[in-house]
Amino acid sequence: MINAEIFVDKTGDLVGFNLNGHSGYSQQGSDIVCAAVSSAAYMTANTILEILHINADVIVNDAFMRLKVLPDEAKACRDILEGFKLHMCSLEEQYSDYLTVNYLEV
Repeated sequence: MINAEIFVDKTGDLVGFNLNGHSGYSQQGSDIVCAAVSSAAYMTANTILEILHINADVIVNDAFMRLKVLPDEAKACRDILEGFKLHMCSLEEQYSDYLTVNYLEV
């Protein structure tokens, strides 16, 4: 199962996410849940880093990705992080046996 944690600061702004695990939906290379989650995560990270030019903390390892922006950058990243959250929640509704979404105050 993929565990997604959406980071929320004390003011309620989204400031990043953790993704951890493999969905187990299908074999590696044909797993549509992993592909959807990975694609959304990389698009979010690339948009923040390369389009918005925000210096975010990003860590990527096998079956793990973490992105966190500084609180003063949260407003600039609001729309892309809200879109990511919406996408993860929609995927969780469709594939609840393979993806769980939680919120973590940071």
